[in-house]
Amino acid sequence: MINIIKFMEPSKKINFIAQSKYAFIVSLILIVATFFSLTFKGLNYGIDFQGGILIEIESPEVIDMSDMRSQISKMNLDEVNLQSLGTSGTEMMVHVLVDTADEKAQNEIVNQLKETLGENVDYRRIEVVGPKVGAELFKKSIIASICALLAISVYIWFRFEWQFSLACLIALAHDLILTVGLFSVFGFDFNMTVIAGLLSLAGYTTNDKVVNFDRVRENLRLYRKMPIPELLDKSMNQTLSRTILTSMTTILVLIILLAMGGETLSGFSICLLFGIIVGTYSSLYIAVPLLQFFDIRNVGAKADENGPYAEAAKYELQAKKMNK
Repeated sequence: MINIIKFMEPSKKINFIAQSKYAFIVSLILIVATFFSLTFKGLNYGIDFQGGILIEIESPEVIDMSDMRSQISKMNLDEVNLQSLGTSGTEMMVHVLVDTADEKAQNEIVNQLKETLGENVDYRRIEVVGPKVGAELFKKSIIASICALLAISVYIWFRFEWQFSLACLIALAHDLILTVGLFSVFGFDFNMTVIAGLLSLAGYTTNDKVVNFDRVRENLRLYRKMPIPELLDKSMNQTLSRTILTSMTTILVLIILLAMGGETLSGFSICLLFGIIVGTYSSLYIAVPLLQFFDIRNVGAKADENGPYAEAAKYELQAKKMNK
């Protein structure tokens, strides 16, 4: 493990601060594209939020999608969406939007679909969600997301000085917006598992930024006269190997989960996989570089009685008083 870390450490210092101005432009373009997609295309809400009937089947033979679509259209249902799953052509998902909340009517539609799909198929998943339940789930998921983000905001506000907290919140908003934009642009199902993925991502990326901020605060106490841009670069280069190793190990797990977790966990896996990549990028090129626009020099001059560099801070404060 030590050899791997040494191998991943850059032989030459990476100038993150100089490169961050280009990163700001790229991120701004992506955020504008996300809002454009959300405005004109929206999100492809899954059955959790839309309601309806979801049936996932596997056939012993390759499914003729056009023929299957033709047969189901004869049922005169409100709106039907057929989607091929996997690469073998033997798996399919049927999503039917229904306006009724009557359980008996919903079961009748399920039975009709089973007759149309045939007896030789394997029903791997059957879900029925009423429109009222779907709307309630959407409302509760929004409330839960807001509460979680507020809790994170309160934590980092008390954990750091306001300059660090504001930079972290901006970078966190950047990560979540771009991840939601991915689901809008590519039309992936946006359901409860994606909400869970976004909340998990918020916790992960906040922790990643907290580690970098801790190193910046330590260096502010150690290198009193070093220029801020140089100090920020030094801090990020010191934590770079840790950041990359943590992200890579998590990404490897998510790739396996995406490949083997099936359709149920695909939204969660895609959300975290893309979000961690974006979160790692924002930690290096958004969160820490934003600190150069604030006056953070006084952070290092604060005498923290419980901190590891308390004595150094105290002596500097005493020296400043003597020079006045």
